[in-house]
Amino acid sequence: MGDLSTITTDVLILGSGGAGLFAALHTLQGAPELDVTVAVKGLLGKCGCTRMVQGGYNVALAPGDSIERHFMDTVEGGKWLNNQELTWMLVTGAQVRIRELENELGCYFDRNPDGSVHQKAFAGQTFDRTVHKGDLTGIEIINRLAEQVWAKGINRLEDHRAVALIKSGYGEAISGVLMVDMRTGHFVFVKAKAVLVATGGGPTMYKYHTPSGDKSCDGLAMFLRAGLPLRDMEMVQFHPTGLVAGKGTRVTGTIIEEGLRGFGGHLFGGDKQRFMHKYDERLERATRDIVSRAMFDEMRAGNIGPNGGLYITMKHLDPKDVRKLFKGMVERCADCGFDLISGDVEVVPTAHYMMGGVVFGQDCSTAIEGLYAAGEDTGGVHGANRLGGNGVANSTVFGGFAGDAMAKWVPTYGQHREPDIAVIDETISACRAPFAKKPGILEDIREKMCELMWEDAGIIRDADGLKRAEAGLKELEAELDETGVDATSLAYNLTWHDWMNMKNLMLVSRAVLAAAEAREDSRGAHFRADFPEPRDIETSRFTKVTLVDGDIAIDTEVVDFSRVKPGETLLDEVVQ
Repeated sequence: MGDLSTITTDVLILGSGGAGLFAALHTLQGAPELDVTVAVKGLLGKCGCTRMVQGGYNVALAPGDSIERHFMDTVEGGKWLNNQELTWMLVTGAQVRIRELENELGCYFDRNPDGSVHQKAFAGQTFDRTVHKGDLTGIEIINRLAEQVWAKGINRLEDHRAVALIKSGYGEAISGVLMVDMRTGHFVFVKAKAVLVATGGGPTMYKYHTPSGDKSCDGLAMFLRAGLPLRDMEMVQFHPTGLVAGKGTRVTGTIIEEGLRGFGGHLFGGDKQRFMHKYDERLERATRDIVSRAMFDEMRAGNIGPNGGLYITMKHLDPKDVRKLFKGMVERCADCGFDLISGDVEVVPTAHYMMGGVVFGQDCSTAIEGLYAAGEDTGGVHGANRLGGNGVANSTVFGGFAGDAMAKWVPTYGQHREPDIAVIDETISACRAPFAKKPGILEDIREKMCELMWEDAGIIRDADGLKRAEAGLKELEAELDETGVDATSLAYNLTWHDWMNMKNLMLVSRAVLAAAEAREDSRGAHFRADFPEPRDIETSRFTKVTLVDGDIAIDTEVVDFSRVKPGETLLDEVVQ
């Protein structure tokens, strides 16, 4: 193991979003004697997707709403591919977690004049149930969570990148995680009795994407390399409205939040005419998949603005209301030269969320003993399409559940196991591989990958495009393997980390392509132009991919309608 250093802890949590921080707090609350460590690729409280949440948090609170209605909206939005038991945990757990956020952590969400929590409209829902703090909800949640983590003395490994889940040398139990200390470039093995993977998704393999470039599906890639199955990987959600700020800026793809359409914002094309009436009777308030496909169709038809996008406008609405309710959006648009209040803002569908992820249980456990998962790294909760506002609910709800589970499991069953040294050595060699190659320009490879995935494996797919993407990705991965990195200094060597980012993105992209090829029907976020209709819902199957000897293997399993069957409802009213 050479100069590899070792850190020992009881519980290691990868990620500092809503899932990771809630898990840390709940673990410590349930078992105060445990040593808990949070490791994060950046700085705790300053990175991750939860912090970037604008819209809000779905929870059934108001009179007339119910957990049953929230459940039905989520299952119907997920096109009946959801694991219904996990979905039920989401909608019931959200009611508990939102009160925990306010009453125990100090979050303060927007209020109605009578003091009740204000809940706004979000697309795809039959009730206005999205709790928020203006359009800066994620910042409020993460700030309060981070304060508690700091106050309780939970260990922090900042600027530490996880590169491999390491099992024990004698079985299928977790031993710990191999990491890179980004501050020095040195490898660190963190030995732990239990590990939670809550690194988030990050579909940055697409031309337009909302997460920052450092998000690279690290957790999903590590699951695959550890032999674990991922489900629903064809289901990549595109948010309809990502800002188009022009070439040469990383701002492009940043979300213009969904609440704008919920409040009455209009979409129109380069011809300055609305178009959603051609696609769905709900107009701009249709679900994300429908709106994104409609926008993509308009773009392919050439109905575009100067930067290749379409437009959203709020100028027909009361400017005082727009400024009050969407202060963050108004300011963000202004920073990029757009007037959200009285002008038109150019937007484009942007890769936003991975509905697919590791197969996990109701206690957040995986098939590897001692290894847990929560948040966007998991699959099954959302099915084929996530409702806006369910993402941050998912991360905080299941993060808390994971912490509760580890607090019970570790004191009774947890133990420090010796790692598989061979896997550690192999991983270090693989990470250091580009040091032996002539340095090249990674940005060119990234742009080719993003363009390929956007055109052939994005919002609209077909067999020919998917095969083209598969072949193109194989060529790009070979090109990446022959592209070196200057190893003169490994401290904050961002080129090296970008190389590793792309290795992970290409592996996960292979999983997306395999699942998309296997699903020969259209469902939710997955649209096949050559199979535009959904198959029989009553016999639905979900996809499962695994990595076997370096190749992606595909399988399917029958969906268990454990609480309600297609055509039925948990609500009292008659289904029309």
